[in-house]
Amino acid sequence: MPNRPTLTILARLLAGLLVMPLAAQAAADEKLLAAARAAQPAVVESLKAMVAIESGTMDAPGLGRITDYAEGRLKALGLQVERSPSTTGKSEVLVARATGSGRRKLMLIAHLDTIYWPGTLSTQPIKQEGNKLYGPGIADDKGGVAVILHALAILKATGWADYARLTVLFNADEESGSDGSGETIARLAEAHDYVLSYEPTAAPDPGVLLSAAGVAEVVMTVKGRSSHAGAAPDQGRNALVEASHQIGLTVDIAKRIPGAQLNWTTLNAGKVRNQIPELAVAGGDVRLTAAGAGEKLVAALQAQAAASKRVPDTTVEFALGAGRPPFVGGERTLALAKKAQAIYAELGGKPLSIHPASGGGTDAGFANRSGKAVVLESLGLPGWGYHARDEYIDLDSIVPRLYLSTRLLMDLGRD
Repeated sequence: MPNRPTLTILARLLAGLLVMPLAAQAAADEKLLAAARAAQPAVVESLKAMVAIESGTMDAPGLGRITDYAEGRLKALGLQVERSPSTTGKSEVLVARATGSGRRKLMLIAHLDTIYWPGTLSTQPIKQEGNKLYGPGIADDKGGVAVILHALAILKATGWADYARLTVLFNADEESGSDGSGETIARLAEAHDYVLSYEPTAAPDPGVLLSAAGVAEVVMTVKGRSSHAGAAPDQGRNALVEASHQIGLTVDIAKRIPGAQLNWTTLNAGKVRNQIPELAVAGGDVRLTAAGAGEKLVAALQAQAAASKRVPDTTVEFALGAGRPPFVGGERTLALAKKAQAIYAELGGKPLSIHPASGGGTDAGFANRSGKAVVLESLGLPGWGYHARDEYIDLDSIVPRLYLSTRLLMDLGRD
């Protein structure tokens, strides 16, 4: 992987940006702004339609339905659409293309899957309260999909073709790690000049993102010995007890490893009540922002297990699964963020923030892996509550975000 600036360097770059004198604010493109305003009701309807299609990341029927919907919308925009199974075969990847008459190759990415299981709408229905529109997955990332679809519709109506190549990629496995689509994203991004990623940004401080953590999973496997839980419990070696012991010992272990974060999130052991479990498997969410931090984390976990066991004659092993690479933008990403900031300022409202880093993972990590394309993240809709209850988007953000995307694409295409 090519050398990239650290988060500290990005923070310094951003600090420099904040003290720079601001250039005179340009006037808004009134035609584009009017088109964005006119499109807002249609964006709301698109959001409601997509949220009504439950598409949890491992729910194949739901993923198929949302992919059908997105394919139809992309074809209606006049794009040539290729639909293919992901490399894991658990979902599909949509790649839509168009050829124009400009100089630059532009790529837009967003994901169709959510973290919500089928049936969530029954307890978290689509609803509007004031300027907030609620629904499972509405911000992460169906809001991003909606911005792409409607920004391209606005540009199509203007006859825009000022680009050499336009590519749109929608995957449906982002929330489960993009195992089946990440390599496709990386390969296509390498052949483009710019990649815009449409993950959400947090309300009420909308912005764009310069970097995000890599994501991986650590798996702890504990092997013991089974026995009758009532008649002969002492003859067993309880893997569940040992796994719980190790989780307690290591809950804060990543705090002493720079660039690593660990949160234990799953634990599976035993199949029946009356048997001492011989096997326990725990999983932990790992976020990485420094090279080698994952390997150091596993070594620390293994050393801790060797130093302290509660259940004798058990074995404890740790493994780090491959995951999504970190997204660490450099000076070119910062320059693109500043361009976006200047465009947003044309509207005269709340300024667009430039956020240095996030602990959330993003497919921008795959897009940025080769270092060839300039990648910018968080061009989706501002909202909150993602991966939780009562996820929402800010309705007042729709017009500014549509304007930002259309103006930015026009500028980049003719750059």
